This record gives sequence, structure tokens and C-alpha cells, in this order.
Amino acid sequence: MTQIKKYFLLSLLMVGTSCSSIEIFKEKTEFKPYKKYESFVILNREIGHKGFPDDYLDALVSDRLKEIFESQGMVYEREKPDLVIRYTSNEDRREKEVYNNLYPMWGYRVWDPWMYDPRMFRPTNQNTSRNYELMQLIVDFIDPGNEKMLMSLTAVSEVHNPKSKSKKLMQSVEKIGETYIYHIK
Repeated sequence: MTQIKKYFLLSLLMVGTSCSSIEIFKEKTEFKPYKKYESFVILNREIGHKGFPDDYLDALVSDRLKEIFESQGMVYEREKPDLVIRYTSNEDRREKEVYNNLYPMWGYRVWDPWMYDPRMFRPTNQNTSRNYELMQLIVDFIDPGNEKMLMSLTAVSEVHNPKSKSKKLMQSVEKIGETYIYHIK
């Protein structure tokens, strides 16, 4: 019985995490890391460039990036950093159509002995549209010694309501931090 519970909880966890997926793409690697980076600077903070139109979201990203890299033992240094971090965003409002199928995938309810379905008297066209926002967080890692791009990581996610936007953004920053650490080691 406990084995069944474990499988049930595991399947619930997989369904819950798959609904809020964040995809990470690694791009523009001009060279492989040749040393361990010990200091960093976030360029957006220093020059006052906003990566997001919303000041609150911009501050969240900047602060969380700083926390992630300081927790890895790196030091925030403005004068001569080993690594320069720059971030931008791309937010696109989109719409997708949702098709509501009146019948199960195996046909017109032929298996039903009574041939009654309350959905039969509804109109057949049950298409609706759903608005969402495609949010991209693009973080560039630059080696100032070589003046080349170490890597560029892009986190892409769908935001369906404004309340969950900051939560999705923080998850994106976390995943970018994990991906950077994985590729550097």
C-alpha cells in the first residue's frame, strides 16, 4: 500500500511541476571558461539600465542575481570584476485558441449503451481563446579580460496572470543561476 502512495505522490509532483515549466536555452558561447571566477558585477545596477519596464521586477532580478552569486562564494566588485553580468527581458502578449472536444478521442460515444450525453445539445464549436504573456529573461555573462561572451542564458516561461509574474520570474532567475553553475563546473 505504501508503494502505491509513493507512486501517486510522485505522479502528483510531476504533474504539478510540468504545468509551470520554464525552459532554459544556452546561446552565444564564444569560449570555454578557463578559470574560476571570483568576483562579479551586475552591469544593470552600475549604469542604471533597466532590464524590465517595471521597476519592482527589475529590482527583484538584480537582487536575486546578486544573492545567487554571492552564495557561491563570489564577491561583488565594481572596479575590476572577473565576470560581468547583464540582463534584459522580452515580454510578448499572446493569445492561443483552446479547443474543447465534445467527444472522447475514440469516437462519437459509440460505447454508451444509452446514447445520451448532456453535451449533445450544445453547439459544436466550443473554441475559446486564452490570453497569456510569453516572458523571456536573457542573462549575458561576459569575461572582461577576454572581452568575449562567456555564455548567454535565456529563460522562457508563460505567465497567465499578473499575480504569478514575479513568482515565475524568481523561478527563472533560480534556474539561470543553476544552469550557469552547472556549465562552469
